[in-house]
Amino acid sequence: MSDIELPRLQSATGRWIVLATILGSSVASLDATVVNIALPRIGESLHTDVAGLQWTLNGYTLTLASFILLGGSLGDRLGRRKVFVWGIVAFAFASVLCGAATSIEMLVAARVLQGVAGAMLTPGSLALISSSIDQRDQGAAIGLWSGFGGLAGALGPFLGGWLIEVAGWRSIFFLNVPLTVVVVLVALKHVPESRDPKAATRLDVPGACVVALALGALTFGLIDTMPLLVVSGILLLAVFVVIEMRSAHPLVPPSLFGSRVFTAANLVTFAVYAALGGVFFFLVLQLQLVAGYTPLMSGVATVPVTLIMLVLSAPAGRWAQVHGPHIPMTAGPLLAAAGLLLLLRVGPETVYLTDVLPGVLVFGLGLSVLVAPLTGAVLGAVPSSEAGIASGVNNAVARTAQLLAVAALPGLAGVSDGLGDPAAFGDGFVTAISICIGLLVTGAVLAAVLLRPARHAPTLDNVDCLLQCAVTGPAVAPPHETHDEK
Repeated sequence: MSDIELPRLQSATGRWIVLATILGSSVASLDATVVNIALPRIGESLHTDVAGLQWTLNGYTLTLASFILLGGSLGDRLGRRKVFVWGIVAFAFASVLCGAATSIEMLVAARVLQGVAGAMLTPGSLALISSSIDQRDQGAAIGLWSGFGGLAGALGPFLGGWLIEVAGWRSIFFLNVPLTVVVVLVALKHVPESRDPKAATRLDVPGACVVALALGALTFGLIDTMPLLVVSGILLLAVFVVIEMRSAHPLVPPSLFGSRVFTAANLVTFAVYAALGGVFFFLVLQLQLVAGYTPLMSGVATVPVTLIMLVLSAPAGRWAQVHGPHIPMTAGPLLAAAGLLLLLRVGPETVYLTDVLPGVLVFGLGLSVLVAPLTGAVLGAVPSSEAGIASGVNNAVARTAQLLAVAALPGLAGVSDGLGDPAAFGDGFVTAISICIGLLVTGAVLAAVLLRPARHAPTLDNVDCLLQCAVTGPAVAPPHETHDEK
């Protein structure tokens, strides 16, 4: 613990620090949402089928989910600013490769590299605020980070859809470059370095590698319908569990799952975020391939989801802090499922105001009721000193669920070769969304059964400020120790 006085938020340095973290996290979140909108144009340009589009999303999610916990550990040990900057530079390099891709194989390889970079910069965003801003202003700083992150999520589909129409799908990747240059310059000049002196001296590299192999095998097996690979992935996950139980410095401390609430919240997370992964993969394709929407129109069509979450997530989180997460975590998925039932009407000659907007509004309302209480339940289930690793595990669970859903659903829906046949894809859309409805209902049942109606108030005073309104994954909370300067 150092006696170095940290800058206040009102100071120039404090504002620069918050700017760097907002831009850094926004680059990754914007890229994740906008790529979905570009999928039809990517498929047409690179002459790929649904499997190629699955890998365009899953190449990124695979490495992000596998290495995000390792990225947080690297920052604590080697320096949070250093690893954050490494991640930003690598993300920019990978973005250039994505934009220059001449084949789907090159694009997927670049997306894999993007995921590794994202795993380095995503955990560092909030960690930099908590270690670099005076403790009296951290709640306000994290609130700014969350609010502007939500705003970026709302603007992303609009900006991305417009860019795709005006400059082509490659522009959404090249746009990352000037943003990342600004982040690097600001971080190197204004953000102080910090480390955690209590961080493990060794990293759980074997665990990270085994879980990456496991998720890779599962993804390959599900996309290409190869049962042997699926079984291999499951066995490798079992090996990962054994490694974590025996490791002196595990990526995923088994002790976390000694909490019933933590275990239940992560089971709900898996079911709900698997549904979200499927919905946002299929809905944008359905709007463009079947309903005839442009990329801009399909992007704008889903903006109300983010806007509703931006307005209602914090009140929902505060309500859950007082009354417990049981009711919102049960009702939220059911409301979202009702929204998806309405979205089953999306098809040829779709009218936005009657066929799309009602479903989007109800779906967004359900997510708003659910997401903040879910985050609060995760953070409140563990001691405050373990909030960072607990939220990191929850984020990894959400990303893994989305990864597996995007890998499995096209095959289950029978649309693996459906890009050129709108009618066949439309039938597959109904099947896939119906499966997503089932996943949401499963999440509601899990919450109803496993989360008794008791108060599980989060132990972090600033938990409301940790809620970034994004559907790509829950925010990773900052570490508990906030003043460990080196």
